Amino acid sequence: GVNKLRDMTKTYFENGGMEVQFNIVDTATLRAAQKEPEKYRDLVVRIAGYSAYFVELGRDLQDDIIRRNELMI
Repeated sequence: GVNKLRDMTKTYFENGGMEVQFNIVDTATLRAAQKEPEKYRDLVVRIAGYSAYFVELGRDLQDDIIRRNELMI
């Protein structure tokens, strides 16, 4: 839960971590947005220091975000 996320984030920074970005969305929603982008125009994700509308990203980047989400990276 929230406490585990807090503890993991704290440990990350204590061990030299410099930046962390969270996307709080499930893989099913991301895949649905790929199939029906018109229904998900307001879905925003964080990428390398900026936010972007998921459906406006290229397919390769969308797939990368989904893979990272599946691995919980």
